[in-house]
Amino acid sequence: MTLAVTGSTGQLGGRVARRLADAGVEQRLLVRDTSRAPRLPGATAVAAPYADGDAVRAALDGAGTVLMVSASETPDRVEQHRTFVDAAADAGVAHLVYVSFLGAAPDATFTLARDHWATEEHVRARGLSATFLRDSLYADFAPVLVGEDGAIRGPAGDGRVAPVAQDDIADVAVAVLRDPAAHAGRTYDLTGPEALTFAGLAATLSAATGRDVRYVPETLEEAYASRASYGAPDWQVEAWVSTYTAVAAGELDVVSPAVPDLLGRPARTLEQVLRARG
Repeated sequence: MTLAVTGSTGQLGGRVARRLADAGVEQRLLVRDTSRAPRLPGATAVAAPYADGDAVRAALDGAGTVLMVSASETPDRVEQHRTFVDAAADAGVAHLVYVSFLGAAPDATFTLARDHWATEEHVRARGLSATFLRDSLYADFAPVLVGEDGAIRGPAGDGRVAPVAQDDIADVAVAVLRDPAAHAGRTYDLTGPEALTFAGLAATLSAATGRDVRYVPETLEEAYASRASYGAPDWQVEAWVSTYTAVAAGELDVVSPAVPDLLGRPARTLEQVLRARG
């Protein structure tokens, strides 16, 4: 049966699609815009936005295993996810691999982790065989946290997080997609090998990039005020701030053995990821 991959126009899904193509695996790429889909050997692009249940159902016809990368952050993301999951179930998909988030729970401090929990619950409710990949914060995105003045600002306190490399997530996803039966019903926390405070993140960024980076703790009031200038909607600001407060609450202080256990090698460190970026 055909293997289907979503998110191939993005960083994570694109990594997975390229790895599968390099391994000679035929795949169907579900995208919003086929003109943006990567051109890969053995890959066929199909237009199937998450919110279009009919298009998704048609695109997944005959698909045995599906990688579902979570949709872009929007107020209706859970609704989009439910539409996709319903279409996958109706199409007779045998196994769904969903890219979730570490600590996904109905009462998670990080607001978007609640969305992931709601999606996982819908997958369970539809009776789909599934594997959930609960990723920590992306190590690749650490430089984005740094302001023009070299400061990372946020209300993370002394909380810790073990950032995970997108390459490691992609490697795990490929391993699961190629042998889904071995991972049915499993939930994997995907993290880096070391939990760091934000001061530690800043020090690692400084060492790897040669730039003087520092962590400046904020109060909640300061965090909301500093982000208000972006003109983002309230739900987006809440998501940004709660990323840090989830760390402060200890909810992301997890170092999981899943990456080394599944791949047979150590997880990439934050420093390795940063140095590979150049």
